[in-house]
Amino acid sequence: MADEVRREWFDKDYYQVLGVPKNASAADIKKAYRKLAQQFHPDANPGNADAEERFKEISAANDVLGDEERRKSYDRVREMGPAGFGVGGGTRPGGAWPGGFGGPGGVRYETVDFDLGDLLGQFAGGRRGRQRQQRPRRGADLQTEVEISFEDAMNGTTVPVRIMGPAVCRTCHGTGAEPGTTPITCPTCHGTGSIDVNQGFFSMEQLCPECRGTGGIVEHACRTCRGTGAERRTRKFQVRIPAGTKDGARIRLAGRGEPGPAGGQAGDLFVNIRVAEHAVFGRKGDNLTLELPISFPEAALGANVQVPTMNGPVTLKVPPGTPNGKTFRVRGKGAAKKGGQGDLLVTVNVDVPGKLSRDEKQLLKQLQDAQKESPRKRLGVA
Repeated sequence: MADEVRREWFDKDYYQVLGVPKNASAADIKKAYRKLAQQFHPDANPGNADAEERFKEISAANDVLGDEERRKSYDRVREMGPAGFGVGGGTRPGGAWPGGFGGPGGVRYETVDFDLGDLLGQFAGGRRGRQRQQRPRRGADLQTEVEISFEDAMNGTTVPVRIMGPAVCRTCHGTGAEPGTTPITCPTCHGTGSIDVNQGFFSMEQLCPECRGTGGIVEHACRTCRGTGAERRTRKFQVRIPAGTKDGARIRLAGRGEPGPAGGQAGDLFVNIRVAEHAVFGRKGDNLTLELPISFPEAALGANVQVPTMNGPVTLKVPPGTPNGKTFRVRGKGAAKKGGQGDLLVTVNVDVPGKLSRDEKQLLKQLQDAQKESPRKRLGVA
């Protein structure tokens, strides 16, 4: 295992934090995180310190369980427990560690980050030499929703999106330093973000107390963001909706989410698309659907009828004796799809008039008298 292990890995049950079982799939973990993050996000709970703390806890759990390798390391650590490394109890084979982990001369565990692979390497006989650069944390993903018309979904469009939340500071451009100055390399950790603390015959990696793991020190903090590198503001984007977009589609804008702390990579912005219903057309996959009324004579005798499409009417040939509910396929008149176009599925419905004139009634009576067989003959009844 070569992942960072923290004290909370021993103390925190991240599965319980996200409300998922230990054997939960990656998809279940992702779904649980998004639901909780949306519920407790600071933007949805302004001024609520409890919600903000809960959001941090949820994010920390997702950082570990959402990464396959880190999750494996976390599960192994939880299985071994603190006693496996003398954590908390300060014990070792044959006796106690001098001073323990939290006692005189020891390191307070709450501030320690260490590499479990290196720790196991110490017991195996020797420390692997390394100067590992601290990996900046990635910013949180954001999501929003837009509604577009059925026509825009079929033809494609570009829509404006507004997002209110943390963004890269426009004054310092994310450095956290006042314009004209730059952060200096941390003299304590020499830019690595961590320092080594000797514990007898092995060492532990500790978060640098000077730069807090960033590897740099801001001597003159930016007045706008106060050294954080981020400010809260409204950002506007133009989002291109491709032709043929379905209701519920999700468009990802890479790097448009919240900026990562200490210069870390920004998260992504996900735009959920809602497509309004159409008065005439429906949709089934890449095909459009249409209910087309026809008269009884058209169904019985056959006819060429006009059918509306998204780009103008076409002529549909209805053969004689067409039954009610029959579906015809008009090729290439559906939604745009990869490599082509879907079809239009036209279902004919024989229209039965609610009111008849005297002449219409007379003609239908003549037709009825002229019929030789009952349509119910095959059922054995007249």
